[in-house]
Amino acid sequence: MSLLFYFYYRNSQGKGIESPISLLAFSKFPERDSQDISQAAERMEMSIQVLKQNVCQKHRRSLHPTDLLSADLLTMIANISGCLRYMLPPKCPNNCLANKYRFITGACNNREHTRWGASNTALARWLPPTYEDGLSQPRGWDPSVRYNGVQLPLVREVTRKIIHASNEAITEDNLYSDIIMVWGQYIDHDISFTPQSISRTSFLTGKECQMTCERQNPCFPIKVTTNDTLSKGMDCLPFYRSSPTCGTGDHSIFFGNLSALNPRQQINGLTSFIDASTVYGSTSTVENKLRNLTSEEGLLRVNNKHHDNGQEYLPFTDRVPSPCAQDSNASEDERIECFMAGDSRSSEVTSLTAMHTLWLREHNRLARALKAINSHWSAETVYQEARKIVGALHQIITLRDYIPKIIGPDAFNQYIGLYKGYDPTVNPTVSNVFATAAFRFGHATIQPIVRRLNAQYLDDPELPHLHLHEVFFSPWRLVKEGGLDPLIRGLLAHPAKLQVQGQLMNEELTDKLFVLSNNGSLDLASLNLQRGRDHGLPGYNDWREFCGLPKLETQTDLNTIITNQKVTEKIMELYHNPSNIDVWLGGLVEDFLPGARTGPLFACLIGKQMKALRDGDRIWSYGYQECRVLPELPHQTRQKRLSLHLVLYSCHHGLSCTFIPGR
Repeated sequence: MSLLFYFYYRNSQGKGIESPISLLAFSKFPERDSQDISQAAERMEMSIQVLKQNVCQKHRRSLHPTDLLSADLLTMIANISGCLRYMLPPKCPNNCLANKYRFITGACNNREHTRWGASNTALARWLPPTYEDGLSQPRGWDPSVRYNGVQLPLVREVTRKIIHASNEAITEDNLYSDIIMVWGQYIDHDISFTPQSISRTSFLTGKECQMTCERQNPCFPIKVTTNDTLSKGMDCLPFYRSSPTCGTGDHSIFFGNLSALNPRQQINGLTSFIDASTVYGSTSTVENKLRNLTSEEGLLRVNNKHHDNGQEYLPFTDRVPSPCAQDSNASEDERIECFMAGDSRSSEVTSLTAMHTLWLREHNRLARALKAINSHWSAETVYQEARKIVGALHQIITLRDYIPKIIGPDAFNQYIGLYKGYDPTVNPTVSNVFATAAFRFGHATIQPIVRRLNAQYLDDPELPHLHLHEVFFSPWRLVKEGGLDPLIRGLLAHPAKLQVQGQLMNEELTDKLFVLSNNGSLDLASLNLQRGRDHGLPGYNDWREFCGLPKLETQTDLNTIITNQKVTEKIMELYHNPSNIDVWLGGLVEDFLPGARTGPLFACLIGKQMKALRDGDRIWSYGYQECRVLPELPHQTRQKRLSLHLVLYSCHHGLSCTFIPGR
């Protein structure tokens, strides 16, 4: 039993209700493959840190450890830590099936750069990181370090003075419903997941991160003031750094230049590709847990205890007892565990769970239909073909229907444009700034209230509206309170929250994140800001220059792109210099582009990432390279298979797919 799992178990047995930090840890807890890589990377990093400390003490001067250590010795450390084996490039078979279906890990998509876009590899860097020590120390780690002559502000103070808005101070979006927010969260969970450190204690002192405010890897606590509602008598909120990755830079270089250590990079535990890994997972271990391997129809596993008026629910997680909330009126033997899906965050909030459940049902619907018209197909073929269609639908909805609304038509044409086919020189790997900052714009579009509606799309007195904190990690509300339909109706019929400069994030997220009782809460805005500093993301102006946007040097400059001058005043009061602004905050407060829900910086970063995900994906167009299987099939069966190919072609080119059998 791992240390972290023991922590979950002890917490759930002793208190009955999980603390917010353990809920966050549960959702950020990596699967087995990611765990192994994270642990190996942390062992190697810690070994290097100890060596660095000893070498510097011995010579009484600041030295890079590799100034005195041979590459052979460092390679031995990498081997003993377990890192070395994760640097080996995967073997890529070149046969029809390998060309036709994606590897579940995303590996071998690019034949020359086999790890581009693969799960459990480093996030891409579009700009070099700006660590305080040049190697791994987060921005804001050392209070003595100055940025343009001043300290960076405490992230919690940024939340309180700039980002926080009361639940009542919300402007609704007059164009888009809540479903646009949910799709953004869902598709984000398809392409990026950065695991937190596996360790819960300081590497050097052994102190538990929850019990200390010292900054010692992996503890990077968020300092709070005594009058802060979240302080609870503590001077800080616990925060765990993201796990480092074993290898950095070009993965075709196998520790060839280990003597010149690269700056710390972070892992993406998922495939970068828009490939419905939310449904299927990003490792074979997870995939096998999710599949119904006894089915002849290529189905996914479903819940064997509960159903939704005859419809399927996700299976429960095998990590029990899970920390999800329980119905206070239910007995212990009526527990509703967290659900299990292709991404570990599927139970974070009920709307996200609903989206995962819809796609589980869609896979199984498609698989049954495909098997019905292709009875000769094996379960594996049915599964892979259904998976292929589901992945294509994720791509269509995202690039055709979602992204143009987010970045606007002009930015879409500028940064993405028409599809001209696969480009093997394009690296599709999700970038650090996209995952850690730009695509987190959606947190400012979340409503504080969850609405559930009846079949007439009216309020239902038996299913009252809920505050967001009442649905965190609460799958029991789906099972016992009406199933998916009332929730989906609410998402479709109610406006999203509008991202307004003076109303960025509601108190459900800044003061009550993951709160299931009175034993504390978290602040999503502060977590975002701290995560950006943890990852060494360069400041706001660096990214504006990266996108070809003018550098902003004064408050007057800020006022040209931020209409609300009270917001610019508060920003300058805390940051003093626009170059110091955390990139997530800077992108969030910019005025929207025409027809968009983001400003110019995030439109650029999101647009560049989406173009890379599309153009760098060899299987994006799903050129249906048909294997010569059973050529003696009867003419009628061949015609059915041809019809299926036409359906797939239509799906891949953004046309209606409503004529798929069984729809």
